[in-house]
Amino acid sequence: MSTWTDKDGKTLTDYPRPSVAVDVAVLTVVDAELHVVVVHTPSGTLALPGTFLRPGERLSDAAERALRSKARLKDLAFQQLAMFDKPGRDDRGWVLSMAHGAALAADRLPPGTLTVPLELGRPTLPLAFDHAEMVESAVDDLRQRYARRVDPAALIGETFTVLALRRLYDAIFARALPKDTFRRLVVDALEPTGEMSVGAGRPAELFRRRAGAELPPSALGRLLG
Repeated sequence: MSTWTDKDGKTLTDYPRPSVAVDVAVLTVVDAELHVVVVHTPSGTLALPGTFLRPGERLSDAAERALRSKARLKDLAFQQLAMFDKPGRDDRGWVLSMAHGAALAADRLPPGTLTVPLELGRPTLPLAFDHAEMVESAVDDLRQRYARRVDPAALIGETFTVLALRRLYDAIFARALPKDTFRRLVVDALEPTGEMSVGAGRPAELFRRRAGAELPPSALGRLLG
């Protein structure tokens, strides 16, 4: 097979090429606040779990490898967010990074997992490179998904009270949502279990997500506005 060349007779390898990385912002809720999973870099700074793309490897495979090797997370659903390609974003050289987003219940994180709380959608501690911007993108994506469906990442388990669900949404959207308005918004997307909560406080009805149900279009946006 002949080697491709351009009009100047140069091949692809004759041109400078960037390294390609993947980074994954894994969001969770801890103590009623949105957090992001972080790891220590060799230089001691905090960063998102990430790695460089290997020859012949898909971006999704690299993201899975980063989560497994850096954060001890396996079988985690994630989605691509955006390519971060600002010149000089990485002081090690010309590096493009495909940011990914994910969400996981706090009780499913391995013991010893490091997390950083968020404020106004940004980490409250400095992160390496442009990882704070990646976290912002992941938060925006999470909020869009939670505005369409009830707890799509199952951050509070299979059954829950409306109060627990509202407190989860309070954490994700970083504001207190009106009690009665929130209940009217989500009730048609919930299915009663016929059971009541047990524990401290007055028993409350338990619900589960109604399969395939979506929230009314723009309803949560109006509520937040």
